Amino acid sequence: MPQTAEKFLPGKFSRSGFIAFGLTTGFCLFMGELLAAVAAAAAAGLCLAGTHQGKAHQNAPWPQLRAFFLTALVLALASAIWLGPWPLSHWLYALPLVLFAMAPVYLAAIVTVIFIFLVLAGTQWAIALPDRHQMMTALVLTTLLGAILVFMREYKSRQLAPLRRTDELTQAASREYLSADLHKEIQRSEREGTNMSVMMIGLDTHLSDVDPDEDIRAILPRIGRYLHSQLRDFDTYYRVADLQFLVILPGANTAEAARTAEQVRRGLCTLMDSHGLKLTVSTGVAGLNIGDDADSLQQSVANALRRAQQQGGNRTQTYSNPVPPEASGLTEPSGREAAQ
Repeated sequence: MPQTAEKFLPGKFSRSGFIAFGLTTGFCLFMGELLAAVAAAAAAGLCLAGTHQGKAHQNAPWPQLRAFFLTALVLALASAIWLGPWPLSHWLYALPLVLFAMAPVYLAAIVTVIFIFLVLAGTQWAIALPDRHQMMTALVLTTLLGAILVFMREYKSRQLAPLRRTDELTQAASREYLSADLHKEIQRSEREGTNMSVMMIGLDTHLSDVDPDEDIRAILPRIGRYLHSQLRDFDTYYRVADLQFLVILPGANTAEAARTAEQVRRGLCTLMDSHGLKLTVSTGVAGLNIGDDADSLQQSVANALRRAQQQGGNRTQTYSNPVPPEASGLTEPSGREAAQ
């Protein structure tokens, strides 16, 4: 629920802000306040770009549009100090928070310091004495308050970073927890006398003739959602490399894990095809044997995946030998493997 709120509320507020600032732009144009209309239009643009902020929207043109609208807003508010209208200067109180929300911390800090200096210099002669002191005091206080909020945000982010268990892009469990979780599953399997296997999924990017990095990064969230939908509730998957995932399969022997791996592999290949990516997927499977620990089991499944990719990719490989299609109930693989 908190993750849902974090995704829903900013988008909801951004759309509402876009509508409100759009109406403000029209009203300012009707009243003949051109500079105020420019500022309101820039704010509306920031709200629109805010609905496309995040890792899934880092491709052009949204980062460039955010920078453009933010620059236009800063210039419009700075011009209002000398040219007017005076009520527009009250927008300055929210500008530090906008800068820190839309720009990197170091860049926002530099722009804020320069902007405050320009405001203080402009108020020395453009505003009457009582208004100048009121303006300067309020601006400094709101800037300090914004700095405190930004400090709390950064402090919270750094404190919670070690506690994050999921990868933000794919929602897979973090690699830092893999060894500890795998050790617990091995202990439970040995204690209860049940089977356990692991599988590793990897995209065969080394077999592609083109560099599909940007397209792959765009589809990674869909890969994470697909794994979440196909695996059992008590299975756990981890993003162990940029384009590799490891899945812990409690209660599954090697043959069952191989069938699951082949099903997942074929589904991911279909997903790639549906997005126009000429890529194949390989999977490696390793079962828990006597004497295995977390490190040796990870090494075994990594070797199985590497062997599958070295044999041409687009296949499932167990740690001991390949998965025979006639034994596992699978049909012969297609695509690059069939061509070879």
